[in-house]
Amino acid sequence: MEKVKKIKIYIGLFYLIIVGIFLYYLFSKFSLQELSSYEFIKDNIEYFSKIKKNNIFILSLLFLLFTILWVFPFLGFGSPVSLLAGFILGKWIGSFVVVLGLSIGASFLYIFANFFLKDFVREKFLNKFENLEVNFKKSEFVYLLIYRFIGGIPWQLSCILPTLFNVKLMNFFLATLIGIIPQVFLVVSIGSGLETIIGQKLEPPGIMDIISSPEIYIPLGAFFVLIIGTIFLRKIFYKK
Repeated sequence: MEKVKKIKIYIGLFYLIIVGIFLYYLFSKFSLQELSSYEFIKDNIEYFSKIKKNNIFILSLLFLLFTILWVFPFLGFGSPVSLLAGFILGKWIGSFVVVLGLSIGASFLYIFANFFLKDFVREKFLNKFENLEVNFKKSEFVYLLIYRFIGGIPWQLSCILPTLFNVKLMNFFLATLIGIIPQVFLVVSIGSGLETIIGQKLEPPGIMDIISSPEIYIPLGAFFVLIIGTIFLRKIFYKK
């Protein structure tokens, strides 16, 4: 327990330092009024569009590194980085980069948890999820894939819970890589749709302009259908 507390303190301090440096740099370059203006958003869309045309590989590589760090050690979750990827990289490249980055970052977090948090995780969560142990022993990869697809557990926790079942790292990575594709693709598509709408309009779009755009309502509708479907699957998968 003492080791876990120290790790939490180190992670917290690391967060504060990184956030502090980022905010200092951001506000030393731009005022709050600039950051909140529609022109600032449009200008940055055009800026990233130029970079994307001239050097998509470097931009994708940097975003991949950011996504990995977002998961570990920053312990972020997938939706914000997926929206941002769609906004900057577009639907297809953004989906590929985020799925790969989240999978690598999740694997690093799983390795970390296996070394430093295994006893703590077993103490806190084994009784709640021990019914899954038999299923994981039957077919580790298949149940990991279902586990990743249906979600229902906070992202950070979902990365460390498989330490309960001693799953193989390669199975964890591949199941994450495949299982999160539908959710990530739909969220990235929404971010890409927002970029398209803002790029086309000189004035800030209203909420109805955004919702009525097929670039938004199609992936958004599909995302809600996916959520409803996974809710039913969770009741079966996590049933005691």
